[in-house]
Amino acid sequence: MTLISDVGFPVVVTLYLLHRIEQKLDTLNDTILQLPENISLRNDH
Repeated sequence: MTLISDVGFPVVVTLYLLHRIEQKLDTLNDTILQLPENISLRNDH
């Protein structure tokens, strides 16, 4: 039981943080993919 207490909490925290980082990386990736289009639109004005 002590092993689950000692290992379980860090595993849960790690999985939570990885999930949050994944969402932020997805947003960053989408933004980077839109960057050439945004630059092109800005240069046309």
